[in-house]
Amino acid sequence: MVDDELWALIEPVPPAWPERSPGPRPVDDRLCWQGILFMLFTGTTWQQLPPELGFGSGQACWCRLCRWTEAGVFDQVHRTLLAELDAAGRIDWTRACVDASHVRAKKGGAGVGPSPVDRGKSGSKHHLICDGNGTPLKVIATGGNVPDITQVLVLADGVPALAGRPGRPRERPTSLLGDKGYDSRRVRRELTGRRILPVISRRASPMSAPLGKIRYVVEQTFALLHRFKRLTTHWERRLELHDALASLACALICR
Repeated sequence: MVDDELWALIEPVPPAWPERSPGPRPVDDRLCWQGILFMLFTGTTWQQLPPELGFGSGQACWCRLCRWTEAGVFDQVHRTLLAELDAAGRIDWTRACVDASHVRAKKGGAGVGPSPVDRGKSGSKHHLICDGNGTPLKVIATGGNVPDITQVLVLADGVPALAGRPGRPRERPTSLLGDKGYDSRRVRRELTGRRILPVISRRASPMSAPLGKIRYVVEQTFALLHRFKRLTTHWERRLELHDALASLACALICR
């Protein structure tokens, strides 16, 4: 659950509840955080949140999730924890790794499409960029039929600027590693224009094992991300809610 150390980081981030808001007194923010974390870890539905744990109703936690998503709370918490790691010298900016992973989708909505690896059933993709240590920097979800190559620049541009050290905040890794699915002249040109060295396997090369020896960390990060059972299946019809939960999971991995 939300321990005191984590809550000290989270508490200043959510917007204050209006003092004269109509209706009953809202559930305490910390209890709602615990309800959201319980759902994220266990994969339970909002209706199945056990009321005896004091989280309030599932509807209360879901409404608070929507409100905090609109305010960018989860991205800010993730960015805060990344800045702490950067200040401690634990972000490896020498290289970043990108990859994608398929998950099932039980409902429709944005970010859902026919999966090419699951007989055309509804699915989504998690697109991830991590540093050389496997620290998740950004994760986004798209439909299962979206090519990986279309999201590499979105991920590179989505890395937050981290003001953890003296000087200008850093947001660009020195190099970016990817498999053959990201092989494109345009991608290489765009990355070079961003002063990022593209280290991407070419489709014509006979094997990519040497590159796999240094980009395995992204697979480890996916394994950590998918330990959160709510993310192993795409349930949310609203894509921004699923992305918010993914950002929260990344923040917890950064602890």
